[in-house]
Amino acid sequence: MKPLRALVRAARAVGHVVRGLWIIRTEFGRITPAQADLRVREWSRGLLRILGVELSVRGELPSGGPMLQVANHTSWLDIIVMNAARPSRFVSKADARHWPLLGSLITGAGTLYIEREKRRDAMRVVHHVAERLQAGDVISVFPEGTTSDGTELLSFHANLFQAAISAPAPVLPVGLAFIDADTGRPHPAPVFVGDTTLVASIWNVLSADRLLAVVHYGLPEECLGRDRRTWAQQVRDEVDRLRRTDPA
Repeated sequence: MKPLRALVRAARAVGHVVRGLWIIRTEFGRITPAQADLRVREWSRGLLRILGVELSVRGELPSGGPMLQVANHTSWLDIIVMNAARPSRFVSKADARHWPLLGSLITGAGTLYIEREKRRDAMRVVHHVAERLQAGDVISVFPEGTTSDGTELLSFHANLFQAAISAPAPVLPVGLAFIDADTGRPHPAPVFVGDTTLVASIWNVLSADRLLAVVHYGLPEECLGRDRRTWAQQVRDEVDRLRRTDPA
C-alpha cells in the first residue's frame, strides 16, 4: 500500500505546486508583502499536509524584520518547513533554480541564488542580502553551504554573517530536525546528500510514515561589535544545540 499512497501524494503535490506557481504569477506584485507572506505560509503548510509531514514549532518567534535566520541544512524540504513556520527570502545554491517545478516555485518566491564556487559571486550575494536586510526583510541562510546527513553539523561559512554586520541586523539561530514521531529518533527520509538524487529524496518523503519536522527558534543575537568568524562559530554551536533538543 505504501507505493500507492506515495503515488497519490505525488499527484496531489504536483497539483499543489502548480497552484503555487499560479498564485505567484497572478497575485504576487499586486498584493502587499504581508499578504504574500500569508499566501506562502498557507501554501507551505498545505504541501506539508499533502506529504504527510507534521510541523512542530518551538521557541519564541520574533515578529518582523530585519532578521537573518541561520539554520542547519539537511534537505530540499528545509525551505518548505521554514516557510510553513515563518515565510522569508532564502539564499540558495544556484543548482536549486533548475529543480523540476520546485525551482520555478522558489525562484518566484524571491530566492537569492549563489554560485558557491565563485568567490566574487559570494561577495555579490553578501551585498544583496545586506541591502534586503536594510529594507526590513527576513532572510534565511544555510551557512554549511551544502546539505548534510543530519548526524553532524558542518562548519559554518562566515561570509553571510558580514551581511548582518553591514546592514546592521540581528541573527536568529534556527535548529531544524526531522523526527520519527513514534520513536523520537532522526527520520532518514528527507536526507538529500551524497549519491541520493532529488527524485529519490522526494520519493522517500512521499513514502514516509510519521515524519515530524521540528523548527526550533533560538534568541536573536545583535550584531554590534561582532567578528564574523567568531560569531559564525558561536551561532553554529547554538544551532547544533537547538536541533538536538528533545522535540517532545
